[in-house]
Amino acid sequence: MKKVSFYTLGCKVNQYETNAMAQKFKESGYEIVDMNDDISDICIVNTCTVTNMSDRKSRHSLRRVKEKNPSAIIAAVGCYAQVAKNDLENMPEIDIVLGNEEKANIVQYVEKFIENEKKLIEIEDIATKKEFEDMGQITYTEKTRAFIKVQDGCNQFCSYCIIPYARGRVRSRKAESIIKEITQIAQNGIKEVVITGIHVASYGRDFGNENGLIELLEKINEIEGIKRIRLGSLEPKIITEEFMQRLSKLEKICHHFHLSLQSGCDATLKRMNRKYTTSEVKEIIERLRRYYDDVMLTTDIIVGFPGETEEEFETTYQFLKQAKLYKMHVFQYSPRKGTRAAVMPNQIDGNIKEARSKKLIELSKKMEEDYMKEFLNTEVEVLMEHSKDHISYGHTSNYLAIKVLGDYHSEDIIKVKISSLEYPNCLGEELIKER
Repeated sequence: MKKVSFYTLGCKVNQYETNAMAQKFKESGYEIVDMNDDISDICIVNTCTVTNMSDRKSRHSLRRVKEKNPSAIIAAVGCYAQVAKNDLENMPEIDIVLGNEEKANIVQYVEKFIENEKKLIEIEDIATKKEFEDMGQITYTEKTRAFIKVQDGCNQFCSYCIIPYARGRVRSRKAESIIKEITQIAQNGIKEVVITGIHVASYGRDFGNENGLIELLEKINEIEGIKRIRLGSLEPKIITEEFMQRLSKLEKICHHFHLSLQSGCDATLKRMNRKYTTSEVKEIIERLRRYYDDVMLTTDIIVGFPGETEEEFETTYQFLKQAKLYKMHVFQYSPRKGTRAAVMPNQIDGNIKEARSKKLIELSKKMEEDYMKEFLNTEVEVLMEHSKDHISYGHTSNYLAIKVLGDYHSEDIIKVKISSLEYPNCLGEELIKER
């Protein structure tokens, strides 16, 4: 029995697809091993290309995997492979190069290489793909939540982003397949699902259905056994009044929304080719808080985008300070070859990016602490995830991190009263336990 190991870079979608590939190898009689614990016969590196740094990490990971497994077959798959065929073709460490669509048939490609012993490169023009590649019933879990991939691709073409070229256009998964997978997950005892994809807000639009996402969520809400439905990163403009009226009726929806803002300055957003203004985002944030008084809002912010002046950065800083989000994931802009932003004038010095990043991270930490303080002495429900040294950890529906004295089973839901704060956790005292 040949041993196969995986190394995954990048997003939750990549993690999901790695799990799908692993299951396909298992079904074909291969043994899945941990790359850190065992020598493999076949090593699969699922690459990322979101930034130039991601590209470098992908190449470095491929070389490192080959050093650890000198006799193994090395396969580079995924986003970096999709857009950098020539780079990988010239790397002697690599035996197989597959794009994103080829992941579904990876076992056949590996066996074809074993038969011919000749470098194999298979990459379709992903821009021509019109239908979602369904990789079967997959269960990718982290702790007690399962991630469900519902769509692939993106039509946005933000000026800094290579992903539409690596993932192609929007392709939605059929609702029947999604419901079948989540029903199976619920039967296996998992209580929380995270709806993920490359551009989740676009779900259903390739079917001609502008209400595709909310209709899907309404169907998932009816599945017995699922207690929580969490949404991955969302394009802000999907959060219309009609969307919220329907969403607020779904009792299983988690009151935690990750809005992909990228900037709080209209001039910067325009250069980024983002499709909204800060005034629209302000309305969206107010709308979410009107429907959910305990809502947790997180976001991504890029600092040092080409042309970002001190005044533009200060505008972003003040917008975010007034918005009082819970947490920001701050990224320093990294030019990505092949995007419009990479050749824009007025690229920002690295020291300036570092200073701006530090300032936003400090603001983010203060906003986290302010948000946590609002929940002191309140009662919340916690889905337990793991325990260690007689302390158990979990999250509320709105994604507050909670720790409680005692040993609780994963997937227990317990009611606690938040008694004190110990950043980044809230300390809770149990009230009532329910299974």
